[in-house]
Amino acid sequence: MTVARAAFVLAAGLLCSLSAPAPLEASELSHGLSAFGDLAQPEDFEAFAYVDPDAPKGGALSLIGWGGVTTFNSLNNYILKGDAAQGLDLLFDSLMVRAQDEPDAVYGLIAESAEVADDRKSVTFYLRPEARFSDGTPVTADDVVFSFETLKEKGHPLFSQMLRDVETAEALDPATVRYTFTGDLVRDLPLTVAGLPVFSKAYYAGKTFDETTLEPPLGSGPYLVDGFKQGRTITYRRNPDYWAKDLPVNKGRWNLDTIRFEYFRDRTAGMEAFKAGTYDLREEFTSKVWATEYDFPAVQDGRVKKETVPDLTPSGTQGFFINTRRDKFKDKRVREALALAFDFEWTNRNMFFSLYDRTQSYFENSPMKAEGEPSDGERTLIEGLGVEVDADALGPVAMPPVSDGSGRDRNLLREASKLLDEAGWRIQNKKRVNDKGEQLTVEFLTFEPSFERIIAPYVKNLELLGIAARIRRVDPAQYQQRLKDFDFDVTTQRYVMRNTPGASCAAISAPAPRISGAP
Repeated sequence: MTVARAAFVLAAGLLCSLSAPAPLEASELSHGLSAFGDLAQPEDFEAFAYVDPDAPKGGALSLIGWGGVTTFNSLNNYILKGDAAQGLDLLFDSLMVRAQDEPDAVYGLIAESAEVADDRKSVTFYLRPEARFSDGTPVTADDVVFSFETLKEKGHPLFSQMLRDVETAEALDPATVRYTFTGDLVRDLPLTVAGLPVFSKAYYAGKTFDETTLEPPLGSGPYLVDGFKQGRTITYRRNPDYWAKDLPVNKGRWNLDTIRFEYFRDRTAGMEAFKAGTYDLREEFTSKVWATEYDFPAVQDGRVKKETVPDLTPSGTQGFFINTRRDKFKDKRVREALALAFDFEWTNRNMFFSLYDRTQSYFENSPMKAEGEPSDGERTLIEGLGVEVDADALGPVAMPPVSDGSGRDRNLLREASKLLDEAGWRIQNKKRVNDKGEQLTVEFLTFEPSFERIIAPYVKNLELLGIAARIRRVDPAQYQQRLKDFDFDVTTQRYVMRNTPGASCAAISAPAPRISGAP
């Protein structure tokens, strides 16, 4: 479990009413946008530095995917309803595309250029005349406006959060779009709207956007849906007529002819399929499997290469996440007691083969990770918020407990018991109850059998505290639905945050949780 110090910046919204397009402040036309104003690539760059622009085209790749999901029943990944197939983002282009070797910079794709007003309250994009959907129809400003309005009104709720300060999108002419922002926290909004997928307004004229569908959608991206078997596999085929294949942002990319995602109901089946050669690439998330099962013949004779790739990027956070919407977890002393009962040191040595370092921050492995005492600047910021701030936010960064590695650290359990007493949960007849006589219960929701061996010792420690703890394993579809409905006590998740924290940081990161980074 991780408890991290966080500072929240609050600002009053400035509501604007525009009856006609407002004139732009003096601004500069640019081939890209950056949160910090500087771009690594010049206007005439030929390709990103991290690609081989002459990479050969062809071949096929099959993999199990990175999202940790085990089934799909929809080809619409922009709404809350249903379980979308992986890889659907390959179908859609955006106005601009992110550079992977810069903190927060995007370069022109559908939009050839953009200009941000000096007051940062608007951004105007100028579309390439050659931009096309895969059916040959042109991508226009009306399509961009339709996409924004549809995502904000009918898309996944995270889009409405992410776009709440984007006031309007206007088609100034068929090839020009202006977004207008409200409020003061507008630094990241030009990049946010630049990265939105662009849908065909004509295609969706006779379709309901916010419903699940198994009809392959029309996009303008580098791949097309080649075929699928619901819940089992989906294959994407490179579009030979892709309109943007020779643009600088795409040179050296999208080289594979086909990409196939395979789905398995559990990890054991997925691993056995890999051993049998059913698919090509597997990113391993389970330490036990990594330590004990990669000695099969294909590894021994070199047909399968086992490599540990150093990762210098922000790794985000993974751990147990407590549903604070439930009254029994609202008191932070209860949550801290739950954290004290988990013995990471024992678990790492006995379950993880000592392969893991404990997560201590939502921004693990990055400069944004809080360490030590808050600086004077941080204190000034926190104290100047104009709201009551927990005293802990002004002290040393919260760190997870370090146990004696015994599996049942008496000192930590004693401290947890004291916190529960203080929170009003006292022992009666060996049960931890409140003043109404209700016992404190904790249910761990999972769909993976491999998680149970990690959670089981934790459950025993909680039972020592008088808590009625149990593991609740459900099928993958029910698991995903219960997460969407917030119908759980505790579950395991992994979230990767943006490189540059901002007002929309959580909203942008949350749509892509990796729930498979497991034991």
